[in-house]
Amino acid sequence: MQETFLTEFQKRGYFSQCTDQSALSELMSKSKIKAYIGFDCTAPSLHVGSLMQIMCLRLLQKYGHQPIVLLGGGTTLIGDPSGKEETRKILDKKEIDKNIKSIENVFKIFLKSKNSKTKPIFVNNYSWLSKLNYINFLREIGKHFTINKMLTFDSVKLRLEREQSLSYMEFNYMMLQAYDFYELNKRHKCVLQIGGSDQWGNIVNGADLIKRKDKKIAYGLTTPLITLSSGAKMGKTEKGAVWLNKKMLSPYDYWQFWRNTDDKDVINFLKLFTDLEIEKIDNLKNNKDINELKILLANEATTMLHGSKSAKDSESTAKKTFKDKSIGKDLPTIKIKKNQINNGINILDLVLLTKLGNSKGEVRRMIKNNGLKINNETISDENKIFYEDSFNQNNGMKVSHGKKQHVILKII
Repeated sequence: MQETFLTEFQKRGYFSQCTDQSALSELMSKSKIKAYIGFDCTAPSLHVGSLMQIMCLRLLQKYGHQPIVLLGGGTTLIGDPSGKEETRKILDKKEIDKNIKSIENVFKIFLKSKNSKTKPIFVNNYSWLSKLNYINFLREIGKHFTINKMLTFDSVKLRLEREQSLSYMEFNYMMLQAYDFYELNKRHKCVLQIGGSDQWGNIVNGADLIKRKDKKIAYGLTTPLITLSSGAKMGKTEKGAVWLNKKMLSPYDYWQFWRNTDDKDVINFLKLFTDLEIEKIDNLKNNKDINELKILLANEATTMLHGSKSAKDSESTAKKTFKDKSIGKDLPTIKIKKNQINNGINILDLVLLTKLGNSKGEVRRMIKNNGLKINNETISDENKIFYEDSFNQNNGMKVSHGKKQHVILKII
């Protein structure tokens, strides 16, 4: 059987629901289509929680289809209530535009642009949403939506059941997302929207709107929401979000995120977040060295985003840091000024500079549990003072919390 976009989509574990799988499969086997995924622009970078969607766009390109990346300059002004327990912070347009420009750079890394037939199309829904006339929108679009149906969607129902506020502005979001699909169908002949399973209702609304307005068939396809085996949400760690922008998260920290994957998740993540062939990944199941597989995952994922050199350097730094106990050159580095330590600096204040601890109380607990090291030496005295001569000849000091969190403090 010949491999297709949908068959590999399923094998990799991307599939959750489809509005009409057999019809979509037949269409994609006969012709090359355009499909889109929308992304909110609430921060200067996406994090790994959005990585599955990006991998879906890569897979579209692999099979000759053309991805459309919708950056929600308009909808981000409102805020998507899906999966949220409270109203999002409202950003101004200037901040959103800045985020869009930064996020676009990430897609240019993951998606190929040489082939004009599969080159990604970037769109900003502000270009059409900002021009809508409210009365006309209600008459032409609003009439196709019922409050009864909208109240059944999880994004609305869960908030109301918990007696949490849901603004009228957010309530309108689902109509605007449906309208996005309608506009992309008109402008670019886009026939497929892909999104997370929490977007199912909004996606179905869009396909229905296209059918009612223009008597055309459009399709929806969703991916499962990925959680770690621990139950934690994908994309978040104790230290915060795992950003895709290297200005917000170093390649080494990105490599470490994948290296620290739970044993139970490794094979699944190789399928979801790398380009390795499914057959090769299935053969790796028999590999008894789980750490070898984790390094493979970290290298493949990091190479895709930051390049092979960053992946190799990160692996080398990790080896030196953990096995040789040296200061790896690619560890995250925080620069401090000489005048900050002229009169000495207490260990509690020093660790706060590294952001390994959020409060002095937290740093004290690290010390009490023998979890804090300076240049590989365990710290037991919370009153210890460090001076300039505590730093090595390159003005560097390695601060470690446990076995996996390391930061270099460097005097400039």
